[in-house]
Amino acid sequence: MTQKLLLIPFMVLSCFSVFSQFHEKGKTFDLVNLERHQVRFDLLSPGFSYELGLFRNQSISTGLGLATATYEEGYAFGLTMNNRYRYYHNFQRRIDNDKNVSGNSGNYIAAAQAIFFSQLRVSTNIDGPKDFNLGFYGMVYGIQRTYKSGFNFNAELGAGLYKGDGVPDGYGPLIHFTFGWVATKRKSREPVFD
Repeated sequence: MTQKLLLIPFMVLSCFSVFSQFHEKGKTFDLVNLERHQVRFDLLSPGFSYELGLFRNQSISTGLGLATATYEEGYAFGLTMNNRYRYYHNFQRRIDNDKNVSGNSGNYIAAAQAIFFSQLRVSTNIDGPKDFNLGFYGMVYGIQRTYKSGFNFNAELGAGLYKGDGVPDGYGPLIHFTFGWVATKRKSREPVFD
């Protein structure tokens, strides 16, 4: 009986200890520099993309637009869905140099996935069935800049595995460039003092 009575205060103190260590530094998940939501309409390769800020300097993004897959077996050009898990590594350095970080303006490393759909393929020289899909899985290094007017460019360079559905797999590069307009409101560039 005395063991049970000693166990109750121990459990209560443990709960206080756990909850006291959890606190949120930013408004949402410590997103000091990242935008929580960012929608972009791409102008060069018609399409759109959405980026969601998850944690400090980390976001996920997805987009739909035209792109080209180039690897050992050939190329495919058509509708593509791009997915990224981004880690922005230079926000603090940009802030220290009085450069813009609003609109997720920064350099990043990302795990990348791209799906090249067969239904809206424009052209290809890859031998195989006409209805093959092609996926890219790899890493990219990217630069994204959003300007005060809302215009945005994003350039990525990487490499990875192209996995085919009905066609041979292979390794190849990923080069991705977009130019567009950010439709969502961005964080203020003005400093905020607490």
